[in-house]
Amino acid sequence: MASRQSKEQKDTVGRVMHEFKHGELETSRGRKVKNPKQAIAIGLREAGASKYESKSKNQENLKRTKAREWRGVTERDRSERSGGREATRSHLYAEAKRRNIPGRSKMSKNELERSTIVAGRHVPTGH
Repeated sequence: MASRQSKEQKDTVGRVMHEFKHGELETSRGRKVKNPKQAIAIGLREAGASKYESKSKNQENLKRTKAREWRGVTERDRSERSGGREATRSHLYAEAKRRNIPGRSKMSKNELERSTIVAGRHVPTGH
């Protein structure tokens, strides 16, 4: 592990700890992280600052994490995109109806969300 972290690494660790603090950090299996030491380990690994990884693996991890952040795949980006509100099933259904998506009446909320994202770029959540 480097004795000093780069700005990118500090930002990534900060984002991961913010997600942990707000209960948004999940393991790779989808379970919420409750242990602060596990959150730190995840942050260091994502930031490419783990002392248990080789230098090349750390660089690869940081590159992958920055690509995810740039694409907006992190939990913070998802919640900011929706303005802190999650779209309701009725709102998603109305959007699917507007886009004339077949089979929408039998779809669950998750299916509606996926189909509206596939049909367009983004699901507006404002009312």
